[in-house]
This record gives sequence, structure tokens and C-alpha cells, in this order.
Amino acid sequence: MASSFHSTVFPTLRTPSGDIPADAPRWNPQRPSAMPHHRYRPAHERVPLPLTDRTWPSRRIEQAPLWVPVDLRDGNQALAEPMDTERKRRMFDLQVAMGFKEIEVGYPSASQTDFDFVRHLAESGAVPGDVTISVFTAARRDLIDRTIASVEGLPRTLVHLYTATAPTWRDVVLGRSRAEVHELIRDAATYLMRRAEDRPGADIRFEFSPEVFNLTEPDFVLEVCNGLTELWEASPDRPVVHNLPATVEIATPNVYADQIEYMDRHLARRDSVILSVHPHNDRGTGVACAELAVLAGAQRVEGCLFGNGERTGNVDLVTLALNLYAQGVNPMIDFSDIDAVREVVEYCNRLPVHPRHPYGGDLVHTAFSGTHQDAIAKGMAHHAKQAAETGVCAEDSPWAVPYLPLDPGDIGRTYEEVIRINSQSGKGGIAHLLHTHHGLDLPQAMRPDFSRTVQQVTDTTGRELSHKELWELFRTTYITPALDGPVALVSWNTTEPAPGEHRFTCTLRTDGQERSCQGTGNGPLSALADALRAIGVTVDILGYTEHSTTTGPGSPAVAYAECRVGGVACWGAGWDTSVLTASVHAVMAAVNRSGRTSS
Repeated sequence: MASSFHSTVFPTLRTPSGDIPADAPRWNPQRPSAMPHHRYRPAHERVPLPLTDRTWPSRRIEQAPLWVPVDLRDGNQALAEPMDTERKRRMFDLQVAMGFKEIEVGYPSASQTDFDFVRHLAESGAVPGDVTISVFTAARRDLIDRTIASVEGLPRTLVHLYTATAPTWRDVVLGRSRAEVHELIRDAATYLMRRAEDRPGADIRFEFSPEVFNLTEPDFVLEVCNGLTELWEASPDRPVVHNLPATVEIATPNVYADQIEYMDRHLARRDSVILSVHPHNDRGTGVACAELAVLAGAQRVEGCLFGNGERTGNVDLVTLALNLYAQGVNPMIDFSDIDAVREVVEYCNRLPVHPRHPYGGDLVHTAFSGTHQDAIAKGMAHHAKQAAETGVCAEDSPWAVPYLPLDPGDIGRTYEEVIRINSQSGKGGIAHLLHTHHGLDLPQAMRPDFSRTVQQVTDTTGRELSHKELWELFRTTYITPALDGPVALVSWNTTEPAPGEHRFTCTLRTDGQERSCQGTGNGPLSALADALRAIGVTVDILGYTEHSTTTGPGSPAVAYAECRVGGVACWGAGWDTSVLTASVHAVMAAVNRSGRTSS
């Protein structure tokens, strides 16, 4: 039979061809692509990389750096529709509530909106006394004037001065030599300092970013930064911030770490300098760059919540902080309601957070795979058991659950989304959801049976099942047949005429006819099986379990019975406040599900 699939032609693609590289192993038959890779130079050909005796790989991050969100400036500049004052204020209030103590709020010389927002903060009293407001400005006197005017009345201010310093930017954008760029920076820094001195009593500190630091000659960065440390009269109690941006990622994260460690070792008056980093994400390694930079000596990290920013974005502060948290390090920022944080960020940016975004996405704690679900379910049960045994509440007990690097409850997530059911799911995950949400503890032998039923539905519909739909499927599959099948118990009762002897008396309806039947046995269920023989139904009870679904009197009980009916093995379940009634219904459900109602 011919296949229903057909090959798709991609006319713009050129399948790699040519000779396999001579040094390629036999298991790798990849051939050279025709894409013009020769147009691009590796990092070591573009910028000197002087560090060879690096020490950062053997270090550990044991405390959080100073986190500085730049959503209101750098992130805002990247939006197709920049924030208005209302959205900016909502973002600012969120960041204050989360515990950020230094917040870059705008580029007041770049737009009236940014200027007005800085004035709003100054005049509204919205800034707590321990929060420093950072404002951004290019190295130009008129822009510095506008920036200083914007911060009038703010209690604590950091003025962030920047100029591009990398050779390509000097040559192509600024059209100035290295010496001329240095003079431009020094002139602007001197003017900024004089303007700050015009405001006696104002608490103004300074930050400098050699833009595109990671493509700038290290000796030039040191020359400029050390000069500003001296010019601005930095001291340990009034340090200057030297912020070293990976403005456009150009290399693997270890290269950036080497560059940061080199600066950490060679910056003058190091105790008067806060070494800061501002990684972007062009290569998709912004988080790794920031983490390795902290290992290499960085004390401060600028970034955005959920990684908003130009091109591929700024480094993501949510991921960075929660990565530390998952290693047992206090992040110094509160993420205990991650969905509330995400809601504000999505509202202010008008950009959705990806469902697979680390920690904050809708699906990051969700397992569909059967093997993963089974491991998670067992891990959570083990966690609860250990907590109970040690007398520590589960929320404070050490966390070690497979596939979940941190407890979803710690960041305000419920366990409902941890395991979700689709065609890839397994019996362990299905049993976990029924137990968590509906109090059912399916026998191990019953789980494969129900799993097949679930998979048949998910394969047919092509969608996932909620825990409510899962319960409804279980109910209609295993419980309802007791009351709605070819053999029905119209009425029944049990007695125990003598110890160990039980009698089951009932009226059975089958084929539209009612019959009075009676059976005896060593228990109520064996007596029921004996009574069923009167209408030609042969039942052997292979297994039986029951339990309550909640605590307290009046708690519903559920019973599970595996029966062989006329040679066919089948499961049934019963649900009732009476354990006996639940068990009788479980047997009757198995009888009706078997399809064999006569011997």
C-alpha cells in the first residue's frame, strides 16, 4: 500500500555536500554547508584575551550579587510600544515589593515619557529610603543636564554614564580615535561630577559602562575605568560602579568570565569599585555569562525580569535568582508568587512569557511523559513520608524529587500542573492525579487497566485530560456499571447466621426480569458471588482492596475488586459512605463490565 506521506521540497535549502572532513570519525558523516561562515571571525581574532591563569572555574557562588532590574530603561527601549507612566509605576512597585534595592528607571534625556516618570517618582514619594534610583545618560553635556534635572528631589540616585568603546563602534559609529573617545568620556564624567556638586546634600553616585566591553581592548577599558575611579574620588563608602556589558554576545561564556576576572584583578582601588555586568543574550547564553561572571568577581548584575530586551534580550534575573535558590542560596529577592510577578511583567511589556520559560512558564513543572510522571509521583510520596517521619512539615523538609529542581509550592504554584495527562502519560501519573485530587489509591494491578482506557481516549481526541475529566472517566468506566448494566441489584442485605458464615439475600434484575436469590460464603462478597450463580453468572474474586477517600466520619469509601467472570478477568469499583456497599458495587461493576453474564 502506498504511503500517505509525501516528501516536501525546500527550494531555498542546499543540502550540505563536499568531502567529509578528513579528521571526522566514522560515525559522523556530516558534510560542509555552503553557508559563508568565512565572513565571521572568532572572538580571539577580534579582541585580546590576556587571561591564562584563570581561577573562576574552581569557585562557587555562595551569596547573591546585587540585582539591578533594568526593565524600565533597557527593557522599555526594546518594546514596540514603550510603557506609559501607569505601566512604569506598576512595574516599579512590583520590583520594590520583590525586594530590589537599586532600580534603573529610565533614560530621562531620551524621551519626555521617561523624564516625566522620573519626576513622578521624585514628587510622589514612591521611592523607599533604602532604594537607589538609577538613571541612564549618554556622555553629552546637554543630555547630562536633562538627566540631573530629572532626579531633583530623589533621596538616593545613581547616574549611569555610557559610551561605546569597542573599535568597530569607535570607527564606524563615533568616527573617533581611541584617544578621542577617552577624552570624550573624561570630559563628560567631569561635567557630570560638577553638576552633581551643584546639588549640595544630594546623594548622587556614579556608574560608567564602556559599551560593548566584551569587544573592547582590555587595556583601554582599564585605562578609562581607572581614570574615572580617580576622577570621581571613589572610596569604599562611596564606591563607583564599573559596569562591563556583553552588549552583543560574541563568544562562549567562559571567554566573558576570563574578561571579567582580568578586570577584577587589575582594576585600581578595587575596594572602591563595584564590578557590575550586563549580559545580553545574542548567543542564548546570557544566564551562563552572568553566572560565570559572578564566579569571576562580578558583584552586581543588571538584567530584566524574564529576559526582555533588544534583539534576544537582556539576561533574565528570574532565572538567575532562582538558579541560586535551587542551590540553597538565598536569592535576596521574593519570588514566592511567580505567577503574580509574571502577570505584571506581561501586562507592562505587553509580551507573553513563553510556557517553557525557566521557572515562570506555565509548563515548566509539568510532566506528560509516563516515566517522568511515575518518578515524580514516587518522589513526592517519598518526600511526604520522610517529612512525617522526621516531624518536619513538608514545606520545610529538604527537597529531593526527581525532575523538579525546586518545590513548585515555594514559588506559589500548585501541584495541579505538575502532572498532566495526554497520550504520552503513564499509569503512575494517572494514579497520582486521582489520589491527589480525588482521594483514590488505585491498586498497582489496576493501574495498567485504567491507563489503557485513558490512552484510548487521549489517542482518539488528541488532547490532554484534566483531573476532573480523569475522575469522570474512572467513574463511568468502573463505578457506573454497577448501577447501569445488564445485571442490577434491586435490593439486598447481608446477615451472619453464625461466626464465619455470611448470607447474601438479594433481588437481581437481568434481561428485564427480577429474581430473588440467596448465597452463602465466608464473607459478604463470597456470598454475593454464590448468589449470582443462581442466574448463571460465575464469579471468582481475585483481589479486593478498599479505603476511605478523606478523613473523618461520613468519609466516602472506595472499593476495588478484580474478578474473573465466566473466564474473563475484569476490574470494578464502588463508591459509598458504607464500605460494605462500596465493595458490593465493585463486584457488580466487574460483573457488568466483563460482558459475560452467563456461565
